[in-house]
Amino acid sequence: MIRTMPATRLVVLLGDWRSSPSPVRRPLADLLSTALRALVVDGRVPVGVRLPADRDLATALGVSRGVASAAYDRMREEGLLERRVGAGSFTALPVDSPLPAGAWGPRTGGGPDVVDLTMASLPAPPTAMLAAVAEANELLPAHLGSSGYDLLGLPELRAAIADRYTSLGAPTTPEQVLVTTGGQAALDLLARTVLTPGDTALVEVPTYPNALDSLRTARARLHPVPVDGAEGWDPVMLVDALRRGPRLAYLVPDFHNPTGAVMPDDVRARVLDASRRSGTVTVVDEAMADLVLDGPEPARTARLDARGQLVSVGSLSKSVWGGLRTGWLRADPSLVRRVAEVRAVSDMGPPILGQLVALALLRRLDGVVADRRELLRPRRDALVAALAERLPAWRTRVPRGGMSLWVALDAPGSTALAAAAPDAGLRLAPGPRFGIDGAFDRFVRLPFTPPEPVLVDAVDRLAGLWGSVVGGFRPPVGSRILV
Repeated sequence: MIRTMPATRLVVLLGDWRSSPSPVRRPLADLLSTALRALVVDGRVPVGVRLPADRDLATALGVSRGVASAAYDRMREEGLLERRVGAGSFTALPVDSPLPAGAWGPRTGGGPDVVDLTMASLPAPPTAMLAAVAEANELLPAHLGSSGYDLLGLPELRAAIADRYTSLGAPTTPEQVLVTTGGQAALDLLARTVLTPGDTALVEVPTYPNALDSLRTARARLHPVPVDGAEGWDPVMLVDALRRGPRLAYLVPDFHNPTGAVMPDDVRARVLDASRRSGTVTVVDEAMADLVLDGPEPARTARLDARGQLVSVGSLSKSVWGGLRTGWLRADPSLVRRVAEVRAVSDMGPPILGQLVALALLRRLDGVVADRRELLRPRRDALVAALAERLPAWRTRVPRGGMSLWVALDAPGSTALAAAAPDAGLRLAPGPRFGIDGAFDRFVRLPFTPPEPVLVDAVDRLAGLWGSVVGGFRPPVGSRILV
C-alpha cells in the first residue's frame, strides 16, 4: 500500500522552516531542503512515503513552485528522494546511509570515527554478563523438557521482579508481572490492549520518541502536557488533563527522558488520585529509575498505588545492557492477563535462555547498578564542563540521574544542526523528535554515555559545527550551566 504525505500535514511537520539561526540570509529552497532532510533522516517522515507534488507543497507553504521544486531537486541529489515515473516522488535513504530506513532506532555503520549521540546506552558490563550467562547455562537443562513457550514469562523471573518491587516498598506478586522483550515492547503491548482508534492518550512533551510512535501506531489522539528541565511538571495542568479522562497516560517520573526531571512525591500522589477518579490507565516508565547519580534514589511510584491501578514499565536495557532485550510490566493481574492475550497474536513469549540470564543478573543488580553510577557520574560532569567551556551560551540543568542532558541552544537550530552533523562525524537527535509537530527546535538531547575523551571531542565538533550553522553569530557569552 502506497503511503502519501498530505501537503497540509507536511506543513505542520516542517514548522517554522523559514527561520534560521544564521544571520546570513539563505535561499528559501536551501532552508526548505534542510528542513525536509531532517524530517527524513530522523524518521518523522518514514522512508517510502510519497511526498506531495511540488505545486501542491508550494501552494500549502505559500512559496513559488520553483522553491519547492529546487528543494526536491536537492533532496534527490542527496539520495533522500526518488522519482518514480507516473507515481510521484518518494522519500528514500542513500544506499550507504548509516541511518535506519524508517522510524527512530539505533544507528549502525558509518565507520569508527563516527560519534553516535542519538542513543543513550552503555556497553555491557562484561564480568557480570559472563557470570550471568554461565549461571543461565547451568539452569537451562531444567527447562529443556518443556515447550519453551510462556506468554507471561518464566515464573522464576516474574517472582524475582516481584520481589524487587516489594523490596523497593511496593508489595508485588508474580501474578502482577509480565515479562517482555524490552520496555518498549511492554508499552506497545499496553497500547494495543488498552487503546482503540481515536482514544486520547496523555503524553509529556518532550518525551521518549518511541513512546510517541507506539501510541500513534495505536491510532491514539495525543494530548500533550509540558515538562521543563528546570521546573518539571505543572501539577495543576497535569491533574486537569487527567481529569478530562484520557484513556491512557504515559509518564516518565524518574529522571525524565529527555529533561532529567524527577516528579515530587506529592505530585505523584495527585496523579494517581486523578487517574483513579477518571479511570485513566496510567503508565510510568521506570527505565532510568535505578540510575541516580546524586542525592537519594526516587521512591517508586508503585508504592503509592494501594488500589493497583498503576502500570509500571521497567527493563534491564539502561541499568545493565540493551542487548538483553528483557523488560516487564507490573499491573493488576486482570490487565496482565489481557495483555498476554493480545501478545499471543504476534509473540509467544520471550526466549527462555535470555530470561535465565536476566534472572541471574537481577541477583547481581545492586552491584551492577552501583558500577553504572560510578561510570556515568564523571562522564556527565565531563560533558557539562566541556559545554561550559566550548559552548557557554548553551544552557542545561545538570540532572541528578539518568543518561543525558537536555540542552537549550542559543538559537532555534537543532534541526539544522542534526542535518549537518554527519559532515562532522556526528549523529544527533534533533529536539523536535522528542515532541509533537515540530516543537523543541531550540533543544538537543546529548547523552553522557560515551567515555569522557569521546564526549569532549564531540563537544569540540559540535562547537565547530554550530559556528557554521549560525554563521559565526554568538550572543553574549557567560556560563549558562544550571545546577
